[in-house]
Amino acid sequence: MSCKQFQTFVSVLLFLYIVDSEAQLQTGFYRSSCGIAEFIVKQEVRNGFFKDNGIAAGLVRLHFHDCFVRGCDGSVLIDSTASNKAEKDSPANNPSLRGFEVIDNAKARIEAFCKGVVSCADILAFAARDSIEITGGFGYDVPAGRKDGRVSLDTEASQNLPPPSFNVNQLTQAFANKGLTQEEMVTLSGAHTLGRSHCTSFSNRLYSFSTNTSQDPSLDAFYASQLRQQCPRGTGPNPVVPMDPFSPAQTDVGYYRGVLSNRGLFTSDQTLLTSPITQAQVFQNAQNPFLWANKFAAAMVNMGKIGVLTGNSGEIRANCRVINS
Repeated sequence: MSCKQFQTFVSVLLFLYIVDSEAQLQTGFYRSSCGIAEFIVKQEVRNGFFKDNGIAAGLVRLHFHDCFVRGCDGSVLIDSTASNKAEKDSPANNPSLRGFEVIDNAKARIEAFCKGVVSCADILAFAARDSIEITGGFGYDVPAGRKDGRVSLDTEASQNLPPPSFNVNQLTQAFANKGLTQEEMVTLSGAHTLGRSHCTSFSNRLYSFSTNTSQDPSLDAFYASQLRQQCPRGTGPNPVVPMDPFSPAQTDVGYYRGVLSNRGLFTSDQTLLTSPITQAQVFQNAQNPFLWANKFAAAMVNMGKIGVLTGNSGEIRANCRVINS
């Protein structure tokens, strides 16, 4: 088999896998078995948001990091044990991931009403949707029926999650590996309108970009000076800055407008202007908030179908942090 034939074969298998996953997820999956489930999740997201409006960004990111490692199976929620270091403790996730307590609270309440029915993976997918909605984005129906995975390995997080240093070609390939298009990659990048980042994720753009220049020349000079004040050289991993300083708790197109002004925080943000195709999509999204909000909702639904476990695969965890014994 030639290399090209092998690539085609792998693409067909991936397509069939995704189609099969889509066929087994259903909108309103818990309507008869636990009709209160989505309402409980929405309540817990709202409770968490009113205590800390940054929790919405955390839950959206938690869902993304779950889906890109082993599929949307709730494996990112599993705690490490003495014999296994889990995804959540990978350098790609720790200490930046947050929102676990919202999932825990929702799961505990749901179990009291519908024991052993609703998966942690579905709770996380619902919570991500509710987080987008509570911050001004469009709500959408979440097809459900995911089962929870039983494996969580820290090494797989760094192997599958695209780092902030990726260029546009690397990002396109990373999303293609999960069955998502380049346009969906640009659309989902808009989630960076929410939340914050640790300085260590972008400090190389300020102090050690290359052998020829310490500062990334694609970064707006005034914005760079502001970032240097917030993230002094040699700062530890704890300081954080908003990814979209103008509206860090609102799902809007501020991210794209920032990128067009050379104020994308990460290399993986600013790189979207290096390709004519992705640059045009950034401009379109910045100019059409309604269009982007619709595309974003659709892309979130598609992302939520990556590698799901359904039917007899997986389990319904009693505790989202621990696999069933």
